Amino acid sequence: MEINETTILDDRGFIHINGNEAKDFLQNIVTNDLEKVSKNFTLFSSVFTPQGKYLYEFFILKSEEGYLLECEKNAASEIIKMFNFYKLRSKVSLVNVSEKYNSIIISIKKFKEINKNEPLKGFTTIYNKELVFVDPRNQNLGAKIISKIENIKVIIKNLNLKTVDKDNYYKKSFDLGIPQVNLNKLKDKIFGIENNLDELNGIDFRKGCYIGQENTSRIKLRNKLRRRILPIKKISGDFSENDTIKYKNIEVGKIMIATPHAFGLIKVVDPNLNEFINNDLVCGKAKVKVLKPDWIL
Repeated sequence: MEINETTILDDRGFIHINGNEAKDFLQNIVTNDLEKVSKNFTLFSSVFTPQGKYLYEFFILKSEEGYLLECEKNAASEIIKMFNFYKLRSKVSLVNVSEKYNSIIISIKKFKEINKNEPLKGFTTIYNKELVFVDPRNQNLGAKIISKIENIKVIIKNLNLKTVDKDNYYKKSFDLGIPQVNLNKLKDKIFGIENNLDELNGIDFRKGCYIGQENTSRIKLRNKLRRRILPIKKISGDFSENDTIKYKNIEVGKIMIATPHAFGLIKVVDPNLNEFINNDLVCGKAKVKVLKPDWIL
């Protein structure tokens, strides 16, 4: 993204989480440490099933009243329903405010114009009374301004920004190996850690208990991680969701998200990922390549 380009993500949802017990409530559920969240730091986190299966991922920002959670827009109501299941008598308020906010993507260079501090992952500041944070997962995804919808035009004008299609942003995310669209295709089908949340600053292995912690910690600490979600490049032909990916007639993965940008659940051992990473592989009636992001060791 060029310095004066921006993308408006109108497919992002928002939840206000307020109340005297909001912090303790979230701390007992999400995979990352709420102690890190402040007016100067935004958290990337997730929530799992009790077995450690992936459900949802989101950003948690500190607001004046409590917390503002940013997620996929089509998941906001589901997240509130799930949180209400765990809320019991906790003094917590959950309100879907997706129609009030949008995410505006800006480049790191533009963020530096707004704030002269070093743009570390998760660093958060204020611009025109709106929260701005560097993506905690990967700096190359830029920064986000979480703006009230009525303020977007003013912000774009003041920062001398030119709007480009959001597909450019999601293509960049694919190139980096980070899925952000159609994440419901992963829901309850993979372990959360298989979605690379350990590498994307989405899990804190030193915090207290959270839902699904036991299996997640066991996989990590005992080096039991056997598969990861990785981007899939089509060479020729077509493939569909759940199509298997084969290397020398050995099944090494399957397609989890087919469109708009393909991701598969891929073996990283037995055989080792490095053995087939640069090879053309068979997937249904297609030929594909598995891509390995440089942030995965």
